[in-house]
Amino acid sequence: MPAITFTKKWIFLFMIFNYYYGAAQSDFPYQKPDTDILSLADARPAPSIRIKADASLAVLLFRNAYKNIEEMAAPEMKLAGIRINPMTNSPSRITYFNDIKILDILSGTEYSIDGMPVSPALSNFVWSNDQSLMAFTNTVKEGMELWILDVNQKKVKKLTEPILNANVGNVFIWSKDNKSLLLTTLVKDRKPLLDGKFAIPTGPVITENDGQKAQNRTYQDLLKNPVDEQNFELLTTSEISRVNLDGKLSLFKGPAMYVGMSFSPDGSYLLTYELKKPFSYIVTYDRFPTDINLLDKDGKFIKTFISIPLTEELPKGFMAVRKGPRSLQWRADKPSSLYWAEALDGGDPAIEVTERDAIYTLDAPFETKPVLLVKTKERYAGIQWGDDNTAILNERWWNTRNSRILVFNPSLPGSVPRLFNERNEQDNYADPGNFVTKRNKYQLNTLDLTDNQLYMIGDGFSKEGKFPFIDKYSITDFKKTRIYQSKEKDKLEQLISAVDVLKGIYLTRLESKNEYPDFYLRNVKNNTLKQISHNVNPFQVLNGVHKEVIKYSRPDGVELSATLYLPAGYDKLKLEKMPMIMWAYPTEFKDKASAGQVTANANEFTFPYYGSPLYWLTKGYVVLDDASFPIIGEGKNEPNDTFIPQLVSNAKAAIDAVDKLGYIDRTKVAVGGHSYGAFMTANLLTHSDLFAAGIARSGAYNRSLTPFGFQSEERNYWEAPEVYDAMSPFQHADKMKSPLLLIHGEEDNNSGTHTMQSERYFNALKGLGATARLVILPKESHGYAARESILHMLWEQDQWLDKYVKNRKPDAKP
Repeated sequence: MPAITFTKKWIFLFMIFNYYYGAAQSDFPYQKPDTDILSLADARPAPSIRIKADASLAVLLFRNAYKNIEEMAAPEMKLAGIRINPMTNSPSRITYFNDIKILDILSGTEYSIDGMPVSPALSNFVWSNDQSLMAFTNTVKEGMELWILDVNQKKVKKLTEPILNANVGNVFIWSKDNKSLLLTTLVKDRKPLLDGKFAIPTGPVITENDGQKAQNRTYQDLLKNPVDEQNFELLTTSEISRVNLDGKLSLFKGPAMYVGMSFSPDGSYLLTYELKKPFSYIVTYDRFPTDINLLDKDGKFIKTFISIPLTEELPKGFMAVRKGPRSLQWRADKPSSLYWAEALDGGDPAIEVTERDAIYTLDAPFETKPVLLVKTKERYAGIQWGDDNTAILNERWWNTRNSRILVFNPSLPGSVPRLFNERNEQDNYADPGNFVTKRNKYQLNTLDLTDNQLYMIGDGFSKEGKFPFIDKYSITDFKKTRIYQSKEKDKLEQLISAVDVLKGIYLTRLESKNEYPDFYLRNVKNNTLKQISHNVNPFQVLNGVHKEVIKYSRPDGVELSATLYLPAGYDKLKLEKMPMIMWAYPTEFKDKASAGQVTANANEFTFPYYGSPLYWLTKGYVVLDDASFPIIGEGKNEPNDTFIPQLVSNAKAAIDAVDKLGYIDRTKVAVGGHSYGAFMTANLLTHSDLFAAGIARSGAYNRSLTPFGFQSEERNYWEAPEVYDAMSPFQHADKMKSPLLLIHGEEDNNSGTHTMQSERYFNALKGLGATARLVILPKESHGYAARESILHMLWEQDQWLDKYVKNRKPDAKP
């Protein structure tokens, strides 16, 4: 018997060897990486934390690191840009939590929760307005239930059976008195869904255009036929029900395709967002016709405030918007006032105008003419409300990267706002930060105007590093006073929010290379620090790794940076030549100065997330992570006009910089990336001889398949065919110089990165004799979620790197 077992074992190993190194295609079982990588990949994540506004307690939410493949194989319908589990009437790819604890911040004590459901699958956590309760959903086999957590009693209670319809939109909202919730619930006696696979066609599927330009991005999961339309309508149609805290349920509003609900700050009115027909086969549901209806607090219809038409055609450009009212919202500082924006340029960024948008407001009972509040120079980007006399207006213009912050007086409609700050939005060194807010009498966040000042929390990026700050500004003349700036040099600080401006208490987060991020309360007045969370570093095997941010330059003078890691125990005096993995993601800029800024920090916690290259520090590799790959186009020049030369220049500069330090064998350098980083990888292996091999995950390789723009490219294929073709690795597959591992999720839902992109690119490479391997991960989307998939991905990458990089033959061609 032992001899037979031994023989079977070797037959199995031979089969694996033959598959991996042969050319056959066959079923292949999921593999796992070796212990060094597996121990890191299987580390349990720290809990998510939801802290009360007064920082008296926190809710800790626990989850597993990954889903399993059985969960990923659950029923799924892809309709109009959303993915639905029709059995549970909820999004099909939710990450669920499985435990809750209460943290008393003053004492540091953690408390377990009474009454937890069996086999919990928890999501959609929402505080009540007074933060004494937290509502959440629990998913069971039959659907979604509503539960509430009493944070003071430390117990949970089920309010409903699995009747929620969470297929689209916000599934519930709290009433303003915290005594009940409105829910989107399943329609009773809903008709059965149609099975499109077995439906007998009644005619062809026809779409037509009457001459309008509809230059839309390459969306996924669109409606395709009448069966899809009927199923989409069935799945998104709900009733609105009200449930009180005792679980008593009553009908609030009859069936419609509800995609949103929003109470006025005082709770007197309700906005509902209802999808209408006709549907579209070329855009996602958020551009379907929508009625925004105004109801009273008891659900009585008052009027349709806005009817948004089907939006298939928009002018070209990132700054294009539709005509008519948009971005309708409640004013957070008023009991029942609505405001919205309307384009003054017809929504077309190509039209030259001095004012782009107008902002209107209307008070309850919504029977008078809207009031023109303010006009914008650039495209409207939101308002932060303060009080009757102070509000913040945000504007931006993508094409120039210009960002403007203005202060205006809402009580003086039509008055000219005062410019507070204007900068290139990619200029991190000049970023003034975010305004501090506090909860008002409606329990909504508005500007903190303590002592007639504006307060801002900033990241504090500079040439010297990251040193977050708190500033205050006089509202009258914008005179700035710095309240606090971090002096942490061995740790990285991230200021989160203000707890009490008068007392000087702020919520912050601290971490270091080897210390897992934890939350603290910092008192900037008496210089004290109180730790809130106490996370344990699950990656201590990486504590001996050397980590630094290196700076270097391209030949054209553009300053670059990257985070360099050396394996634990590496002797910097001996300078052994090691293999290296470089991981990156290109970013477009309109100026060299912004492109050269450093935002990486050596004190950032060393965290090997599922897609990280850091696992290979345990295998003797040098890792160059987050290497700068700016693609710059100044003035009228577009970044992508010189994409390939800049890409290669970035890569060569990075390798030269590490090689100059003496750490690497530059003939054993791999490059990798995900999504646009995969696109980068394929291009680098095609247009340079710098790399021994590459890893490209979930990328797009043929830009003619994304003809109306991609990433930051606004031009369509017919306006810049030479740019699209030059950037497409598929068009240059005959020039592939190095072995390429392609990995893609079978169900990729990201715009432009259809799984077909990797399949067709691999076929081209195979047909032209390139060394390549294609791995399709079943049931996975653009990012990967199942433990089986992620461990197999790590195994594939490890095998590829081991063969084509670490053990690359000296005479092998790159």
